[in-house]
Amino acid sequence: MKTKLWMLLGAACAGVLTLELERPVFAQTPAAPPTTPPVIPADVPAPPAGRTETKAEPKKTEKKEKAATKSKKAATKPAETPKPGAHLSAGPAVATQKNVNLRGKAAIDSEIVTRIRQGELVTVLEEVTKKPKENEPDRWAKVLLPAGSVVWVSTLFIEPNSKAVIPKKLNLRSGPGENYSVLGMVEKGYVVKEVETKDGWMKIEAPTNSYAFIAAHLLSTDPAELGPALAKAHPPAPPITPPPPPPPTEVAVVTPLPPPPTGGELPKPPPSTNETPAVAVLAPPPPATTPEVTTPPDAAPPEEEPPVKRIVTREGIVKGSASIQAPTYWVLRNLENNRTINYLFNTNVAMRGYQLQRVLVTGEEVLDERWPNTPVIMVDTIEAVP
Repeated sequence: MKTKLWMLLGAACAGVLTLELERPVFAQTPAAPPTTPPVIPADVPAPPAGRTETKAEPKKTEKKEKAATKSKKAATKPAETPKPGAHLSAGPAVATQKNVNLRGKAAIDSEIVTRIRQGELVTVLEEVTKKPKENEPDRWAKVLLPAGSVVWVSTLFIEPNSKAVIPKKLNLRSGPGENYSVLGMVEKGYVVKEVETKDGWMKIEAPTNSYAFIAAHLLSTDPAELGPALAKAHPPAPPITPPPPPPPTEVAVVTPLPPPPTGGELPKPPPSTNETPAVAVLAPPPPATTPEVTTPPDAAPPEEEPPVKRIVTREGIVKGSASIQAPTYWVLRNLENNRTINYLFNTNVAMRGYQLQRVLVTGEEVLDERWPNTPVIMVDTIEAVP
């Protein structure tokens, strides 16, 4: 009995295992039906074999490729460097571009002090050559600041009342701070002309020895460009026309009358005619002659009197001469219109100490052959006017 039960249990387990191992018919995947190739019209060209065409390519990929191409071209293109020009010597030069920057140092990243326009003149002090760098000129011109420029000094070293410099030497800077470039220096006693004061720094008119830097390729000393600029800055004086000569004096020739007869009848006058009778003009008596005074041979010739000196007194402002061809380095300018009155010359007086001051100048006034329109004062005395 027990044997039959075990046999039935074994048969049932075998049947269950058989059912689980066999795959049911409904779980099988049906085979895909065969695809029919599309029909292409006769007038449409067939696509090339071996290449599948996509409908649209991504636009981002095209932009990236164009940007990469531009960057490669920019990397391979050499940087533009200024063309080398002639060496600049000390003297006048003319700007060749529309706007030329004057910088505090001989570097392209230095601060801009002022600007000049094309055709304006500057005075070159020297040419500075630096180690060449990429996209930066290696030749710079050290030039004097043009008239009307300003610089800055610290108010700690300026006497409040007289505006005179206190230390032995004081730096001139391009801005109100010690981090700005040095544009020169002034000595003790120099009187500055204040423009404004800001946070312990004073803006003043630039002294004549203030300087800045310009890229050398922006200046030219070619006579073809420099000549018109010099003629415009210093026009020649108009020629002096001499007065017309006086008209010639007419001298009348008078024929003397014949002497009257000594006796007998007087001669009858000639018959009258339509002609106008001549009027006899008597000659003036000869002038009285002065007896000549003979000088003994041993007597010395009379001494000539020395010419009288022209002593004048002028009032104005002392400034540096703008022209390098002027007879002196200092001029006296008018208080109202800033025009030059006289050139100043004296070897015993330190004119630099009176620069930009209102003064009274006394001395002999003379003329220089090269500057007939502006006289020179040989300074005897000079005093500041408060």
